[in-house]
Amino acid sequence: MKTPRIASSIGLVTVGLSVAGILGATLAGATSTGGTSGFRDQFVDRGPNRLHVREQQGEGPTIVLMHGFPDNHHLYDRLVPHLDGRHVVTFDFLGWGESDKPAGYDYTFANQTDDLDAVVRGLGLDRVVLVVHDASGPAGINWALEHPQQVAAIVALNTFYSLLTDAPPNPPEAIRLFSDPNFQRLTEHFARSPREFRWLYDFQVGGFIRTPEVRRKFVPLLYRQFESEPSTLEAFLRLNQDLNPAVVANTEREPELAAFPAPVRTAFGELDFYLSPAQGRALAALFPNGEAVTVAGTGHFPQLDAPKEVARLILTTPGVSD
Repeated sequence: MKTPRIASSIGLVTVGLSVAGILGATLAGATSTGGTSGFRDQFVDRGPNRLHVREQQGEGPTIVLMHGFPDNHHLYDRLVPHLDGRHVVTFDFLGWGESDKPAGYDYTFANQTDDLDAVVRGLGLDRVVLVVHDASGPAGINWALEHPQQVAAIVALNTFYSLLTDAPPNPPEAIRLFSDPNFQRLTEHFARSPREFRWLYDFQVGGFIRTPEVRRKFVPLLYRQFESEPSTLEAFLRLNQDLNPAVVANTEREPELAAFPAPVRTAFGELDFYLSPAQGRALAALFPNGEAVTVAGTGHFPQLDAPKEVARLILTTPGVSD
């Protein structure tokens, strides 16, 4: 039997593609330009590398906000002001945003789980609320399975974990292009050409954001990491390559979810046709204390489309205000 395939935001491509072709202007320093002035930027060690972390002091349990790909911590810039008074941490996975981007590193979903562990240990966090989105779902859920006593709750925003038979995946258009070997020459061209890759990024990621003003601000902001030196491109390519094996491995761990004690709330954007509310309901059903809600009028990025409502859904999840 052939294993079903799943793909996420942009593309399964050969890691051997040239990274240099996508490089452009360099980001100035490590200081964030987002709208989260109450945060303190810092770094935590991850072996010989460093993870960029933004921390807002406040009441616990700590809310840890995790990005997917191809985005970074800026995905939560509109949400954080609505979590005022709470201890909030957001960070960039290794290879993304303002974290280190070591060349030749093994960018995998398993290593992203270890990134999260490095942040929790580095900041000395006790009980945490894990807010996962898109490709951070596997890292957050697997870390929670390994540290259930430290997890107050999980809030899953338009994410994935395993092969859900009741809600088969519907990859975005760019994924269909990059994952089909019949289009290898075309996808190599996209990856090597800054102009065409940027057009594809704008088309796919821009289509995830419902409000034009928010789209105009955040698509360029999230794309900057692909223009920086070193670029996010290597992490992006390698993580996509690991996507299918990681999802298959997670499917084998599904029975463990049935014993997970903490509350789990899935909150999926109503208008996301790729990671749909049906997938949110199927994911929530795997947990004994799972519930699914739909975020009306939002797409794949509900934290950008409706930040106040997403903050409310996080703060009202059982266990978050304990």
